[in-house]
Amino acid sequence: MMSIDMAAVRLAALKLEQGKLVAFPTETVYGLGGDAENAAAIADIYAAKGRPANHPVIVHIAPEADISYWAATVPEQARVLISAFWPGPLTLILKRAAHIPAAASGGQDSIGVRCPSHPVAQALLRAFKGGKGGVAGPSANKFGHVSPTTAQHVRDEFSGDVDSLLDYVLDGGQSEVGIESTILDLSRVDTHGVVLLRPGQITVDQIAAVLGVAPNAPDTAAPRASGTLDAHYAPHTPVALVTADELPTLLSQLAAHGYKAALMQRTTLMTVLGDVIVMPIDPEHYAHDLYAGLREMDSRHADVILVESLPQTADWQGINDRLRRAAFDSSGILARLLQT
Repeated sequence: MMSIDMAAVRLAALKLEQGKLVAFPTETVYGLGGDAENAAAIADIYAAKGRPANHPVIVHIAPEADISYWAATVPEQARVLISAFWPGPLTLILKRAAHIPAAASGGQDSIGVRCPSHPVAQALLRAFKGGKGGVAGPSANKFGHVSPTTAQHVRDEFSGDVDSLLDYVLDGGQSEVGIESTILDLSRVDTHGVVLLRPGQITVDQIAAVLGVAPNAPDTAAPRASGTLDAHYAPHTPVALVTADELPTLLSQLAAHGYKAALMQRTTLMTVLGDVIVMPIDPEHYAHDLYAGLREMDSRHADVILVESLPQTADWQGINDRLRRAAFDSSGILARLLQT
């Protein structure tokens, strides 16, 4: 069982109550936390991340908290999902209660809420406002960059900010899950049913097993949600997703053109060039290592990060989603590097 530094937790809770920003661990990734009912603190979160003000954040609450405080209505499907998956990596989008600041939802009439399972996060949420508050917490990194899964990742991300708004980093070890929570929209359940806005560790099959029906795909009228822009989760180095069969030829071609490649692979393929990380073959451990791997590859100062493409099955959906968004702005990078 994890040992919790309660003095550090109490200090972090005090800073949150003072309107300051605190990075805190969750089982998914580290969050950049502020008082979800303090519009000024939420504004500081956006400023610290360089995040668009219309991009909503997720409110984290303690296991004993009353979700009805945050949501105007809580449909039965939400209560079923809460019973099955909370505490855990599942965010529910619900109609926002009138007294909750619109800033937390990017000005929308909905609110994203989840209850994390990380013991340090739970200790913090119980200490903050006597367990009755909520901590708005997007990932503790610059907007669009690779999410942090350790306290050191957070420190590295903000160490260059002379005027950083981040006041404190609460260390809880490495995040166990490693990718952000599954997000389900239930704010329009009467008309649109349950809608999957972002895949994560909790899969569509698991959701369907609980609800008796699979969640619907997002529609154009769906509320905006964290981490759903086309380009997101990206290292500074361009990323290209390639099949195992393509890798030997690509590596040879890149070497012939004088380019350095960094490679994240699942197979034991022999490489002819580049720094290599061999990733786990199962989705649970791959997700755990994904962001740390991308950050490590970014530090190698390569011209491109090659990521071996993954199975297209439900249990890999969340990881494939993150990699697709990480590579979005690098579309066509291999053609540009290899053109003669």
